Amino acid sequence: MNRDAMTETDSRKRLMALMTRHQRQIFAYIYTLVPDRHDAEDLLQETSLVICEKFEEFRPGSDFVAWACQIAWWRIRYSRQKFARSKVIFDDEVLAKVAQTAGEMAGELDERHEALARCLKKLAPRDRELVLTRYEPGSGVAEAAQRSGRSMDAAYKALNRLRKLLHDCVTHELANQQPHGGAA
Repeated sequence: MNRDAMTETDSRKRLMALMTRHQRQIFAYIYTLVPDRHDAEDLLQETSLVICEKFEEFRPGSDFVAWACQIAWWRIRYSRQKFARSKVIFDDEVLAKVAQTAGEMAGELDERHEALARCLKKLAPRDRELVLTRYEPGSGVAEAAQRSGRSMDAAYKALNRLRKLLHDCVTHELANQQPHGGAA
């Protein structure tokens, strides 16, 4: 294998590792700016293609997520005509502020996601399955109730109890991560 092919292979491996590691963050950023999940998923695919095309411009050691979100920002701006038929359209200034806030919150959202994953593992399997089914794309309370063998009323009550339990657990997990004696 010649030197250029080896360099290209290494570059592809770095790209795949970065995309695999940060795709969720990039999607979360896009989804905060786009009103529809399917549109956000389409934009993630478009953004991913542009990232692949422009990866040689990425400087190793710099912030990959910030770089990728900047590409997503331009894809979103380019695609805004598609969303113009939506009932709620934000002007560019509002969209820019939301994008800035989403970027600033990315680390906190990752911590919350990890805390939620730990808290979900603490639930009884039947309760965990109820929650996961309820929030599965295309699913709802009726599906979750049926799969868990609960009535609709029992499912609603269990979900309310579990949401509070998970909220308290995540809050506790995040509080335990804060350095002691310092401000949060």
